[in-house]
Amino acid sequence: MYPLNTPFSLKEFSPMSSLEIDCQTVKAKMDNGDSFLLLDCREQAEYNLVHIDDAVLLPMSEIQNRFEELNDYQEKEIIIYCHHGMRSRQVAEWLLQQGYSHVKSMRGGIDTWASDVDFSMSRY
Repeated sequence: MYPLNTPFSLKEFSPMSSLEIDCQTVKAKMDNGDSFLLLDCREQAEYNLVHIDDAVLLPMSEIQNRFEELNDYQEKEIIIYCHHGMRSRQVAEWLLQQGYSHVKSMRGGIDTWASDVDFSMSRY
């Protein structure tokens, strides 16, 4: 549906459990008031359908052109999500390559969030 032919090179997918965070842990961080950037890397149309409150939209397709928007978060925690967790893992890996040390991809994406955390959220 959304080709992953980005202008930057990414490693092949491999098990990266240390790069992932589960939805329940993200929800607990939110409930505890932990400070982090929740980054939605889906496209605008997907974000318009449904998104997690307080998430900042920065589509994977635009990240290189809008990269400077993340400058203030180089040393802070960034949790990235997409629909199922594939694009967010790629973005997390790319951010690590750019020197961001505290990045995580939300395992299962917003689809798992809707099924495991926020049952009122629409799924697509």
